[in-house]
Amino acid sequence: MTNKLLAIFDLYGTLYDTKEVNYRSYKEALSQINYNVDVDLDFYSKYCNSIHYKLFLPKIAQGISEDEMNYVHSIKKTLYSDNIKYAKRNNHLFNIIEQIRNQYFIALVTNANRKNATEILEAFSDKNRFDLIIKHEDIKTPKPSPDSFEIAMDYFKVTSKQTIVFEDSDVGIKAAQNCGASYFRVYGYN
Repeated sequence: MTNKLLAIFDLYGTLYDTKEVNYRSYKEALSQINYNVDVDLDFYSKYCNSIHYKLFLPKIAQGISEDEMNYVHSIKKTLYSDNIKYAKRNNHLFNIIEQIRNQYFIALVTNANRKNATEILEAFSDKNRFDLIIKHEDIKTPKPSPDSFEIAMDYFKVTSKQTIVFEDSDVGIKAAQNCGASYFRVYGYN
């Protein structure tokens, strides 16, 4: 066991607000297949953000087929890089990271894939702020499973009682509860 504790941070909705990035990317992708939907950022944020694309696309693009949804999603992923400039960084949490660095290992644990996680971290020059980064490809079962948090605890040889998690989503909070760690729910960035 170590004297240091562990602080785990989620990526989207916690460290970064990417609603507008996703909104613009989906809107552009839909227009490329001639679906000019009349959805604004506020509507997207309330009813589409953090929901699987196969659940919200049929609601905003009437009559869209499964093949078209998959195509829109693949286009959206290519447009994401162009729209990353609309992401917002949670500077309060990054200030906290700097303040606790001497007492805590700092881990980023996300259900996001390697490409998306790396892209946003590099866009804000934040990749080197973390002692460990665990992405979707690094785990067998995503949140709400506690697996990703347990991997981080095992890596640093700390217990759940030595771990605090910063999360915004229900699945992230459930994962923290499932592994026995303390947690803070981040509001206002989701």
